[in-house]
Amino acid sequence: MYQVGEYIVHPGQGVCKVEAIAEGPTAVYELMPIGQRHPMKISFPVASEAKLRPVLSREEAQELIDQYPTIPVEDFRDRSNALEEEHFKNEIRRGTCRDTVRIVKTFRARIAQTKANNKKPPAAYERILKQASERSLSELAVALDTTPEDVMVLFQNSVEASQN
Repeated sequence: MYQVGEYIVHPGQGVCKVEAIAEGPTAVYELMPIGQRHPMKISFPVASEAKLRPVLSREEAQELIDQYPTIPVEDFRDRSNALEEEHFKNEIRRGTCRDTVRIVKTFRARIAQTKANNKKPPAAYERILKQASERSLSELAVALDTTPEDVMVLFQNSVEASQN
């Protein structure tokens, strides 16, 4: 059972702080999403806590950033952009932070490749990249006790260090 004050990852809302645990006929976590424009407190049944996961530790977050240059891009393709988008959005909801970072890297590469071919990337690519970026940056920022902007700098430094 999670404790008040802990940060967890909710499948739909991303990183949330456990504000309270309401007892009663069905115990619920009172969760406050982190890093959203207009966060609203949500209730989540304690009985379904298997769908929640803890935020990465500081060490795991730093290791993930250090390993970013060696994380392979995903080669999953489907018959349509809509099916691909559904696949990746489900992976973002249910996967780990590493999965989300891999999706960010994958869609940065796909968008760059599409632009290199003088074509406009599908809107679905931009949506997936935005959702995965926000999810991974907010989790890593909480784990490292910093801002998402600082996490982006850490990723850039990791990539630059691997190129030298």
